[in-house]
Amino acid sequence: MSDTQHNTQGDYLHNPSGLWSWVTTTDHKRIGLMYLFTILLFFFVAGISALIMRTELAHAGPDFLKAQQYNVLFTLHGALMIFLFIVPGIPATLGNFLIPLMIGAKDVAFPRLNLLSYYIYVIGAIIAVIAVIPPVETLSFLKSLGFTGPADTGWTFYAPYSLDTGAAIPWMVFAAFVLGFSSILTGLNFIVTIHKLRAPGMTWDRLPVFIWGSYATAVIQTLATPVVGITLLLVIMERLMGVGIFDAKLGGDPVLYEHMFWFYSHPVVYIMVLPAFGIVGEIIPVFSRKPLFGYKMVCYASLAIAIVGFFVWAHHMFVAGISDFSAIAFSVITFGVAVPTAVKVFNWVSTMYKGSISFTTPMLYAMGFVFLFMVAGTTGIFLATLAVDVFYHDTYFVVAHFHYTIQGGAVIGLMAGLHFWFPKITGKMYNELAGKIGWVLVFAGFNLTFIPQFILGMEGMPRRYFDYLPQFQPMHMLSTVGSFINGFGYTFALLNLFYAAMFSKVKAPANPWNSLSLEWKTASPPITENFAETPIVTEGTYNYGRPVEGLAH
Repeated sequence: MSDTQHNTQGDYLHNPSGLWSWVTTTDHKRIGLMYLFTILLFFFVAGISALIMRTELAHAGPDFLKAQQYNVLFTLHGALMIFLFIVPGIPATLGNFLIPLMIGAKDVAFPRLNLLSYYIYVIGAIIAVIAVIPPVETLSFLKSLGFTGPADTGWTFYAPYSLDTGAAIPWMVFAAFVLGFSSILTGLNFIVTIHKLRAPGMTWDRLPVFIWGSYATAVIQTLATPVVGITLLLVIMERLMGVGIFDAKLGGDPVLYEHMFWFYSHPVVYIMVLPAFGIVGEIIPVFSRKPLFGYKMVCYASLAIAIVGFFVWAHHMFVAGISDFSAIAFSVITFGVAVPTAVKVFNWVSTMYKGSISFTTPMLYAMGFVFLFMVAGTTGIFLATLAVDVFYHDTYFVVAHFHYTIQGGAVIGLMAGLHFWFPKITGKMYNELAGKIGWVLVFAGFNLTFIPQFILGMEGMPRRYFDYLPQFQPMHMLSTVGSFINGFGYTFALLNLFYAAMFSKVKAPANPWNSLSLEWKTASPPITENFAETPIVTEGTYNYGRPVEGLAH
């Protein structure tokens, strides 16, 4: 079927037209784009707060921030980056856009529920932003509602501090509670969509690995998010009603909060990175022109990571007073989760081995992801080791490891996916040279930011500190310089995509990368109904190495 035939229905960007059609849309592709623009807004706000903190930390001693202001920025950066950007980052954007296309469906299973999840996300985001705004006279009515912000506890809302501070913690916690509903609804929608709406012939052993990653993510979203929802609700009850749950003064146990919080918050790491694994698994075979090595093991590894991820939460608590048996057990299980992750890395590298590799911008991000996540996994072994974790716990070593996992994993994975599927989403081609320059800036700036923080952690520099001893200044200075390069790299890369989407006249063909995945068999951008006719799948997705019908290599 030709691109012209595809476009007789009109592409999803212009059909139907008008702002109201976007606000009320149930088209999964439009909802994915609305999520994308919204989360990128919070990405920049959270990133700017990080740059302000790093500027303050460039020199020992107070410069232009007070300790309380630093804590507020620390909370703003963490809460917005985790709950408003990274958790919904890939599932709500590329997941929404691609899952129906990749399985041959016309939409998700529950389109109206999909739109509702977006507006629930927006409501939660508004509450979160208000909770970190300092009260001013013009907003005095908010004080009467308990908005006595700004919130200053950090994104973890650890008890007992979150129970005692006078900041607007109930509202910030309530914002995270509301955002959890959006995550649950999205996960349920994806599970039903993947089970029920696959095209004829799209069997489980033919599903793209991005679908497997998204499926595993949806399972975690559905099962783990209610736990943190209950935990946050208990914090609100304790603040407002004086119920003794986590406050030792009232007969509660603050360690219980840590158990309940991390039972969700460690699986949430895999909500962030499992879809990124899927993205990398889609990109590497395309630009290596080889079948994905060990397809079934890659898929099973996604499910294994999702399952084992529920049983490793207490490695965050080795110094919190848990029993010796618990500490040993969680240490062993944490080592175990490295196995399916290593399987994926082995399969990606084996796919590239002796392949005809094209170093395009998506491929560079995918290869950068493999390297950065290997650093994350390797340094995670240190933190899973009981004796070593006692020293590294709550130092900058943990900060660096966390960012290699989250930014080096989820954010770099999202950037890889945006560049790879940009022609499909917009129907335009971006400037490839500018894309590569953006990748260099991001990759170099990221490593310059966080490698010094590994060194700081090994030297004993504690995290979350507003000030530090002069001996730590050289590494802090390097980290600050790297953070500005990193921030400029993201800005440059995203502006390149924005310019191409809005002003480029270079039209994208239906399949510019010669991919075999189903979403590339419709027009760029896709028609409103995705496919003019329901596709029939007759073979697997990764049969590279042979001529593709109708495509030139």
